[in-house]
Order: sequence, then structure tokens, then C-alpha cells
Amino acid sequence: MSSSASDRTPDLIADIGGTNARFALSDGPGSTPRAVQVLATSAYADLAGAADAYLQHAGGPRPQRAAVAIANPVTGDRVEMTNNAWRFSREATRTALGLERLELLNDFKALALSLPLLAGEALQQVGGTVPVAGTAIGLIGPGTGLGVSGLLPDGHGGWRAIEGEGGHVSFSPADALELEILRWALARHPHVSVERLVSGALGLPNLHQALAEIDGLPAEAMAAPEIVQRGTSGDCALCRRVLTVFCAMLGTAAGNLALTLGARGGVYIGGGIVPRFPEFFAASPFRARFEHRGRFTTYLQPIPCFVIHAPDAALRGAAAALD
Repeated sequence: MSSSASDRTPDLIADIGGTNARFALSDGPGSTPRAVQVLATSAYADLAGAADAYLQHAGGPRPQRAAVAIANPVTGDRVEMTNNAWRFSREATRTALGLERLELLNDFKALALSLPLLAGEALQQVGGTVPVAGTAIGLIGPGTGLGVSGLLPDGHGGWRAIEGEGGHVSFSPADALELEILRWALARHPHVSVERLVSGALGLPNLHQALAEIDGLPAEAMAAPEIVQRGTSGDCALCRRVLTVFCAMLGTAAGNLALTLGARGGVYIGGGIVPRFPEFFAASPFRARFEHRGRFTTYLQPIPCFVIHAPDAALRGAAAALD
């Protein structure tokens, strides 16, 4: 006899970033994640430890299935995360948690799977007109690092999510100031990725230091949250300039992604940085830089961009991956 929806155990779903691990329970396809809890990754040795702590706190029957989105490539049993210290085996984690099935997927693949489920207040449109149905969708987002993904139509009314590492492509300057920033970064790093300048943990502090040095200004080391707070409040002119340059660089990267995928279905902005300053972002050079492509400006102008304002989006995408 098959189990009914009422007697099945919930699924464990999680979204693991460089700084925080967000856990929840899912009662099936399309359900809203519940019992959401955010844990600091630094407080636990690995995924199994954090997940077990969450499940003990949540109580109830132990899940038999889990889907975990992680900010990292997923290529085999062994996972070594890029932006935090976690190192673990998929199979050992499954066994330790008593799971029948454990799905691991890149966090931006999970976020991409959630895009068809988002609407209304979960999205803030920045420029463009309307998405073209049945065409590719782009996804890019600065958080601790820089995630890149997208959705391609599968030819049967559904979607296939892209699992890549586009945040680590080489940074491409678009004006004289960005050339100076690239020179500053190359003096310190053998390879300058987009993530090195367009992200939270690396990008905003690097831009802050680079612009201060280029302008001959004194600047103390400053983390991303303080740069965002001081830049948006008007307390610090340098921090405001950092955010302006950051948004322009993100516009270049997003426009490149739209051209690469042919993303006439729209480009979505995820991650934890941009939703902190939606009004500033909407008025920033992001959109002008997104469209600035010479002969292909008219191709990009109709493509809408959407900022994702849904903290549980990757969780919903992880749940979709199980079914």
C-alpha cells in the first residue's frame, strides 16, 4: 500500500551559503517551506552537524528525504565548500542523518528551479518590458560569492536548470575607472574573476579598498554590511561610490549573461546583497550598463530584469528538485 500525503514524513530542505545555512521542512511539491531556521555555518563542523541540530530543534518525525542547495560545485561524493570551511561526504552525511535519499545541488541551480514559482511582491522589475514566453531565463546574484545559473526550455513545457560556476569567469572592465580597478586587483591576484569584485565577502571590500587607493583617500578595512549601510544612508561618500560602481559592474555581468543565453525570458538578480538596497539599485547605473552593447543595445532593451525578494526561493527550488 502506498503512503498518503497525510502520513508521509516531511522532506528536509536546506540552502547553504558561505555564511548562513537556512533549513526548513517541505510537505510536498508547491508547499510553502515551514519551520524555517537560519544557522551560522561557522558554528558547526559540517552539514551533518548543522542539519542534526536543526532537526532536533524542529522535532517531529525524522525526514527520509533531503535536498540541499550549496554554494559550491557538486561533482561527486566529496564536497569542499569554496566560501566556508565545511568538508564532507555526501554518502556519509546521508548515513549520519538516517536518510533514504540525499540530493545535493548547486545553490543557484536550486534558485533557478524556483523562478517559475515566483510572482507578485517576490519580484521587483528593473527596466525592460515583458518576458518572451518559451525562451531562456538568466539568473545572477551577488551574496557571499557570485552565483550564476539560468533556465532553458526543455521542449515539453518545462525547464532545465543550468549548473555552472559563472561567477568565476574573468572580470571584464567596461570603462576607464574599471580598468584602474582591474590593475589594482591584478597586482594582488593572479586571476581576477567577476566574483572578486561583484560579491559581498570579496567584492564590496575589494572595491572599497581599490577606490580609496585610486582616489588617494584613507580607508579602513570595512565589511560588506557596513559598506551597504553607510553607502545607502549617505554617511560615507566613498561607500556610496562603491555601491554605484558595484551596480554598474553587475549590470555588465548581467547583460553578458543575457547575450550568452539569449535570455529574452528575463534576467533575475538573486543573492543577499541587492535586496538590501532596492531603491538605490533601481536608480543606479545597473540598467544603463545592462543595455550598453553597441549594435546589440536594442536586443537587450526589452529584456526585463527582476530582483528576487523571496528569502525562501532557493528552499522552494530545492524542494522542487526532489520531485
